[in-house]
Amino acid sequence: MSEGERLLVLVEDDDVFAKTLKRSLERRGYRVLTAESHDALVEVLKTATPTHAVVDLKLGGASGLSCIQTLHAHDEATVIVVLTGFASIATAVEAIKLGASHYLAKPASTDDIEAAFGRSEGATDTPVGARPTSIKTLEWERIHETLADTGFNISETARRLGMHRRTLARKLAKRQVV
Repeated sequence: MSEGERLLVLVEDDDVFAKTLKRSLERRGYRVLTAESHDALVEVLKTATPTHAVVDLKLGGASGLSCIQTLHAHDEATVIVVLTGFASIATAVEAIKLGASHYLAKPASTDDIEAAFGRSEGATDTPVGARPTSIKTLEWERIHETLADTGFNISETARRLGMHRRTLARKLAKRQVV
C-alpha cells in the first residue's frame, strides 16, 4: 500500500447497498474491499490491512460485533465506523468497547461516514435529550426488526407482536419492507 492510500473494508450483507456505498467511497479516493460476513472479512484480512472500515451491525443472522473485534485485533489503528438500522444503546456501548470509533444509525450518507472517520475525539457539545421519534416510526422499526428475526414470516411475526395477521399485512401494505 502506497503512502497516503486509504484502504477501506466494507462489511455489509446487503449487496445493493454495498455496491452503492462502495462506488460512493471510491469516488472520494478510497480503495474499497468488500466482505459480506465475518468469514469473508477474515479472508480479506489475510492479504490486506485496511486503514478504515464500515461494518454493518446485523449481517444476516450474525452480529457485526465479531467483525469489529477481528478488525481491531488485526490493526488497532483501523478507524471503524458501525452502520446499523437496528441502533440500540447496548450495541453502541459494545461496539465502542470492541474498538469501533463511531456508531451511526441508518440512514447515513457517505458524508456522515466520512465525517465519522475524521472525528477522533468525543464532542462535549453533543445535545443531550430524547431522540425525537414518532410512535409510528417506533412501531415500524419494531415490526421490521421482528420480521427480520423471523426470516420475514408474516404469521410468526404477527404472533410475536401480539397482533392479528391481517392487521400486520395491512400495515406492511402501507409501508413496503426494503
